[in-house]
Amino acid sequence: MGAIPSVHLPAAVREAVDACRNVIVPTSREELYRLSLGPYGGPEHQVAYDVAGRRVVEATVTRCRNGIAVNYLEDYMRRRDPDCMRIADDLPTDKPRYRDVFGEEFAPTKQATLDWLAEQDLVLVPFTAGGPRFGYPSVALVPANAAFFALTLVDLQGWVSFDELLERHGDFAPRSILYVAPPFRHSRFGGRQVVVHDRTPDLHEVFAYNLYPGPSAKKGVFSVLLDIGEREGWITAHASSVRVTTPYDNETVVMHEGASGGGKSEMCQELRRQEDGRILLGTNVVTDEPYVITLAESSALAPVTDDMTLCHRDLQDGDGRLVIADAEAGWFVRVDNLRSYGEDVLFERACIHPKQPLVFYNIVGMPDATALPWEHTPNSDGTPNSNPRVVIDRTAIRDVVSEPEHVDVRTFGVRMPACTRDAPTYGIMGIMHVVPPALAWVWRLVAPRGDKNPSIGESASEARAIAHGGLVSEGVGSYWPFSTGTKVAAANLLLHQLVETPSTRYVLTPNQHIGAYKVGFAAEWVTREYVARRGGGRLRREQLTPARCPLFGYALKEMKLDGQHIRPTWLAPHMQTFVGTEAYDRGREILTSFFQAELAPYLTDDLDPLGRAIIETVLRDGTVEDYEALTPLHV
Repeated sequence: MGAIPSVHLPAAVREAVDACRNVIVPTSREELYRLSLGPYGGPEHQVAYDVAGRRVVEATVTRCRNGIAVNYLEDYMRRRDPDCMRIADDLPTDKPRYRDVFGEEFAPTKQATLDWLAEQDLVLVPFTAGGPRFGYPSVALVPANAAFFALTLVDLQGWVSFDELLERHGDFAPRSILYVAPPFRHSRFGGRQVVVHDRTPDLHEVFAYNLYPGPSAKKGVFSVLLDIGEREGWITAHASSVRVTTPYDNETVVMHEGASGGGKSEMCQELRRQEDGRILLGTNVVTDEPYVITLAESSALAPVTDDMTLCHRDLQDGDGRLVIADAEAGWFVRVDNLRSYGEDVLFERACIHPKQPLVFYNIVGMPDATALPWEHTPNSDGTPNSNPRVVIDRTAIRDVVSEPEHVDVRTFGVRMPACTRDAPTYGIMGIMHVVPPALAWVWRLVAPRGDKNPSIGESASEARAIAHGGLVSEGVGSYWPFSTGTKVAAANLLLHQLVETPSTRYVLTPNQHIGAYKVGFAAEWVTREYVARRGGGRLRREQLTPARCPLFGYALKEMKLDGQHIRPTWLAPHMQTFVGTEAYDRGREILTSFFQAELAPYLTDDLDPLGRAIIETVLRDGTVEDYEALTPLHV
């Protein structure tokens, strides 16, 4: 146990720390791991608090052979509440302010939180928000009986000691501070998850009134990076990225964005094959006819980032392409798609035989047995848990890339429903569309959540979704749910990024359906293969034709992969027998009206003039040539 460091904490925080009867400063991850098992290190530790004289058990921590399994007693606590962010300060924001929601200022609750922390045994841990290379020195104050939370935080952000931070930064004041005070969820917030952000120009404080780390140790740190980036002129993208090496040893880096369900995790996954080695691209929803291709050898994948992709200003080198790095040292991997042994052998091996014991969430844990990533803790009614997680060091992922990379292609994924003559929908996107930066920006402003997205009901009214064929927007860059600022400021920053990296190409790709075909994520995987084999998506102008829906930019005239032509009807779904132009145009109307409704509020005096011109082009249903006149297409 280390000594309390002489870090420049705010006066009220320093007073609370100095008043605390026992402050633990772990000197190693191993020590923090032992603390996570409770004061006695037994097989099972209950994380409980006194709430108005009543003992409330929030979670259990079970000691397993390969790590600890954390399970919450309430189903509600097993995932992030998307409506938990509250803003306590007076800086510009479009998010709900604490005073408007609760009818009072945050200051009394803030002081009560510090007073409560002063009465606890505390774990004080340092971390770097944004990873070791470009990260910002930060600290967290966590009750010692919830040390698993602190362990998760440092596993995500990377273990660092105060001595290392002092050596790197000198005497420093934290750029962000995270406080964890679980009992307030019951005593002040009616059992709801609440995460309060209190910002000043030099300090971003995050008060977590819950023990699920998603909205604080994970997305709360994301909020901190977005806040800092907005002030300094750079972005942390909500994206995955992968270096793709073709059978001919050509390398292409693809960065994939999109709303929840848009295929970020899938971009780093291998292309799925059938038992005979062929690839099922899709199945016709009317005739049940399969569409398969053969691919002798698929490209090798080396993941670069998983979820938080740092586009820091100090990374950019004037090459014309965006340069990225991982903003995290560990990944918060959802394993709901693992349901039995052998579905992802390499990842399963990393979980079962880890280099160091892991932290599992919503995974069945039996004392001193092996926690298995496909054994998910069921909900109280017996239904499957949709949010089982494993916190895993990124270096445990096979072939992971640890150096910054130049992005050749930025893809954007959208969940699409089936579209047929009898049931027209907006599911009319072809397998791949090439778009100029102006349209790439528009899609990232709207970031549509699409077909059967389980998050739709969490953040938008059902009536609004129905009005636009089931579509709702996740907001700027799909990172808007985590931003504490304003939409227009984020939109301007994103536009500047796209304009300043003209050599990166932009592609749209659907998942779930292409017209009348159910495709899952096969379209995304095939697009990844195609752009890599085209040398970073390089195409000749004569290979492109304007899409029937201008929001899709350009369609390919033909697509050939390993000597095989992809059906033209997959490039232009209105040519499909079971779709046709009438159903396609109905889908175009749905998309266009949705985009127009979502984009009109951005037309304020604060919007960049180029952004205004782009949005006005959408509002008048302009052509792809109109968008390209505003931002040239790099082919």
